[in-house]
Amino acid sequence: MNHDMPSSPARAKNVLSTRSVFGAPCWVSLTSRDLKATEEFYSAVLDWQWRPARLGDRFRIALADGAPVAGIAAVASMWQMAVAWTPYFAVVGADQAAARVQERGGTAAVGPISLPPGRAALLADRDGATFGIWEGELFTDWDTWRRVQPAFLKLHTRDAFDAAIFYGEVLDWATGKPGACEVDYEGGEVVLRSNHDVVARIESGALGAAPDPTIRPHWQVHFFVEDTDACARSAQLQGGTVLSQAEGEAVLRDADGAQFTVTARRGR
Repeated sequence: MNHDMPSSPARAKNVLSTRSVFGAPCWVSLTSRDLKATEEFYSAVLDWQWRPARLGDRFRIALADGAPVAGIAAVASMWQMAVAWTPYFAVVGADQAAARVQERGGTAAVGPISLPPGRAALLADRDGATFGIWEGELFTDWDTWRRVQPAFLKLHTRDAFDAAIFYGEVLDWATGKPGACEVDYEGGEVVLRSNHDVVARIESGALGAAPDPTIRPHWQVHFFVEDTDACARSAQLQGGTVLSQAEGEAVLRDADGAQFTVTARRGR
């Protein structure tokens, strides 16, 4: 979850709130067992820098080009949580969004809880894919965060159409309201756009095919990089694993077991 949202009036200058970009991805967070090892891994693979977070010594903020890009929380062992990357979506009201999730067959794992200056919750959709929601202030420099944030998010699920309905109802996609995300169907995928930029995709296999019971639904986080081959080599040197590799993209697992994808900037 977002470990370092702005709180003072000085930092709040030019801040956008989740009301401005509701339904769109606004943060990614990683649970970890070993904070120092996680820092070393992502410093080597993604060239990230680090700074402390106000929530305590178990939390760090990852910086790319000097801008906050992700939160790391060394709580997996303490809270008996899986080691995984989790996307957070902007919502106008965390309590209302969490209630919608439960009404539609999803579950609330954590929260909503207050994390001034906002509220957050960790949820799962009705197929078990984990995601978070955030209500409150966003970063002061939204355009910079969009530039260095994940290239996009991809939901691998059993039924893309059904998943799009679930998330659309929870996150107010395609409502026509000012700032709402747009949803299209392209090549068998559901494509989510915020301000015309692709920010997420939902896929479930061939168009018209029956839901695949072997798929473990999950959100995959894609990070923009300059050289995917170099990232893959660095991941292996740091004790990680290359799960698959193609031109302009590599699916990696860090040394702690969290899976993510690196995507060439031109490959969006």
